[in-house]
Amino acid sequence: MPERALGRERILVIKLSAFGNIVLSLTPFAAIRAHHPDAEISVLTTPPYAEWLRSAPYFDHVLVDRRPAWWDLAGVLRLRRMLRHGGFSRVYDLQTSGRSSRYLAMFPRRARPEWSGIALGASHPDRDPNRDTLHDVDRQVGQLRQAGLTEFPPADLSWCRGDIARFGLTGPLALLVPGSSAHRPQKRWPAARYDALAVALRARGLTPVVLGTAGERDLARQIPHAVDLMGQTTPGDVADLARAARVAVGNDTGPMHLIGTAGCPSLVLFSQDSDPALCAPRGPMVSVLRRPDLGTLEVETVLAALPVSVAGGDPADG
Repeated sequence: MPERALGRERILVIKLSAFGNIVLSLTPFAAIRAHHPDAEISVLTTPPYAEWLRSAPYFDHVLVDRRPAWWDLAGVLRLRRMLRHGGFSRVYDLQTSGRSSRYLAMFPRRARPEWSGIALGASHPDRDPNRDTLHDVDRQVGQLRQAGLTEFPPADLSWCRGDIARFGLTGPLALLVPGSSAHRPQKRWPAARYDALAVALRARGLTPVVLGTAGERDLARQIPHAVDLMGQTTPGDVADLARAARVAVGNDTGPMHLIGTAGCPSLVLFSQDSDPALCAPRGPMVSVLRRPDLGTLEVETVLAALPVSVAGGDPADG
C-alpha cells in the first residue's frame, strides 16, 4: 500500500474495466475530484489500465485489482486487506457490477465507508429505476448526483500525451480501428471493407493508419493499403493521433472512445450486438452508423456518412 497523508479524507473510486468504459468515466472522475478537492483519492482498477490511470490528474494512488476467483482464498484475502487498510471514508463504485458490489461486504460491518453504487446496504444507492436504459455517462452522472455531487466538468484528455513523431507519418491522417472484443466478432465491419475504405481515403489524399492491439495484427495484414500501427501505440499516442487526424472510422471498441473524446471527427460502426444509446463514444464530433449485420454495410455508405469532408488538406480545414 502507498504511504497515506495524515488528516486527509480518503476516497476510493472503483472502475475495473473496460477501456472504453473507463474513458466514459472521465467526467465522473473529474466530478469526484472537484467534489473532494483536498481528499486523497485512490482508484481501484485492473492491470491493463493501471499505468494509464497513474498519469491521470484525478487520483493520488492507483490500486490494482487482479480479480481473483472467489475460490482463490489467498487472492480474495489480499484484496480484502488492501481495501480495509485504505482507510476510506467513501467509495464511489462506478463499475456497479455484481463483483464490485460484493466488495462492500469486504469491509467490517461496523466500519464500512459510505458507498455510492448499487450494492445491498449502500449508504448512497442509485435508485433510478431507469438506470439500465441510460447511456453509461448519464447513468454515472445520475448516480453521483444522488450522492451529492453537483459539478460535472466535460471530459478532458489534455493530460494524455504520447510521442507520434517516431512513426514518421506524413500527410493528413485517417484513423481506422477494425478490431473489437475477440469474443464478439459480430461487432466488426469486415477487414476487406476497411481495406477498400483505405484505398478510397488514399485517393482523397489522406494517409490511412490502422490502430489496435498486438492481438489484432491479423486484421492489419488484411488492410495492406493502410499504415500498420497495431500494437505499437500507447493511449497517449492514440490521443495525439486523434488530435492530428482529419477523421476516424472504427467499430464499437475502446480506442474509438479515446479518439472521439480527444476531438477527432469520428464515425463509429455499430451492429445489433451493442446499442449506441447505451455505450456510444462521446465527443464533440462523433457520429454513429448502425446496421443489424455490419457485413451488409457498403464502403460508399461509410464514405457518405463521414462527419467531415475527406477531400484532403489540413485537419483544421474540416
